[in-house]
Amino acid sequence: MGVLLFAGFFILLILGVPIALAIAVPSFFVIWYAQLGVPVIAPNFFAGIAKFPLLAIPLFILAGFILERCGISARIIRFANILVGHRRGALAIVAIGVCVFFGGVSGSGPADAAAIGAILIPAMCAQGYGRGYNAALIAAAGSTAIIVPPSIALIVYGAITNTSVPALFAAGAVPGFLAGLSLLVPALWIAGKKGYGAQKQHGEKREQESLGKAFKEAFWGILAPVIILGGLYGGIFTPTEAAVVAVFYSLLLGLVIYRTLDFRKTYAILVDAAESSAIVLLIVAFAGLFSWAGATIGILDSLAKALMGVSDNQWVVLFLINILIFIGGMLMDAISIFYIFLPIFIPIIDHFGWNPVWFGVVMTMNLAIGQFTPPVAVNLFVTTQLAQIRLEETFRAVMPMVLAMLIALVFIVLLPELSLYIPRFFGLL
Repeated sequence: MGVLLFAGFFILLILGVPIALAIAVPSFFVIWYAQLGVPVIAPNFFAGIAKFPLLAIPLFILAGFILERCGISARIIRFANILVGHRRGALAIVAIGVCVFFGGVSGSGPADAAAIGAILIPAMCAQGYGRGYNAALIAAAGSTAIIVPPSIALIVYGAITNTSVPALFAAGAVPGFLAGLSLLVPALWIAGKKGYGAQKQHGEKREQESLGKAFKEAFWGILAPVIILGGLYGGIFTPTEAAVVAVFYSLLLGLVIYRTLDFRKTYAILVDAAESSAIVLLIVAFAGLFSWAGATIGILDSLAKALMGVSDNQWVVLFLINILIFIGGMLMDAISIFYIFLPIFIPIIDHFGWNPVWFGVVMTMNLAIGQFTPPVAVNLFVTTQLAQIRLEETFRAVMPMVLAMLIALVFIVLLPELSLYIPRFFGLL
């Protein structure tokens, strides 16, 4: 039964079947074939999404859409561009910085890559940056959105493992910043080698003089993550309440302060956010059913015991787990991996006494790398479409960035305090 469940899933995935159906079909078949009771499908389907922390997901998705459409990303990019000034690879610095910052609102890697890439990729191409480099850089930088708080991936992890979501958010701050810093090294090295951004732009002096104006225009957008994260860490509101605050604050920006939204645009945003939320929650519901079927037939326990049976050394087991996560991250989205693999990993976490908050950050950062690692890299698919190139044209530029973030991941694994210091400081652990 376990072979049918997992083999069916991977075969459908390779055939290009949508991820929700690739999870659902083998789950339905195993439940029917093993005579687990077809009537259990409906209650388990709804039980997968009937969790209070998951309410934050559609709300953060909605807030991200509103902030993107109201023009805040363009204002923040303009301010960051003027702040960095004219130097080789300047737009690469801007891209990484703004992606990390915008990830503090959207919580989604593909959304981050799409919002920033739509503005920066044409601008970088106009300044002579290679299209493959542009797509690879923004895909990599956008992946930090699932590490830095508030992260949709960490919300799902907390719901599955019953781990404090505020603690997970706090734990993701330093690793997210470290991931961004790690990307600066290959980004600037490639830019220097290729001479990207070396040409002096006309009107640069005039733009430098408008720094104050650019900051004034971007101020309310810059304030958004400050309000959200400040309220979370200060204990003013829960993650779900923070998502509500994010929605109303973004509406305030779009309708009152910037006045870039009207009824028609707001309606379109609600439709797009509903569609995106439906896709995510459909995957969550089916993945929960997949996990229930796997646990009921006993395959998940068997896989956990097999992993622990490889070695008594926790570092060997942790290395194998990270290899599995890395490979899975290249093929699937983070939410599906959490639901499929976490039931296998939870007994191992308990066996070795690993801190679940630290493990959640390690797993999420590994999955972030998978978002821009070929062959199936969701962020790269977004940015290559924006850059109007084929995925293969990004390989040369993206591999140094993969290596850089893997090195950052090693630091997070070997130094748990990098993740746990802030949650402990705020009394969340």
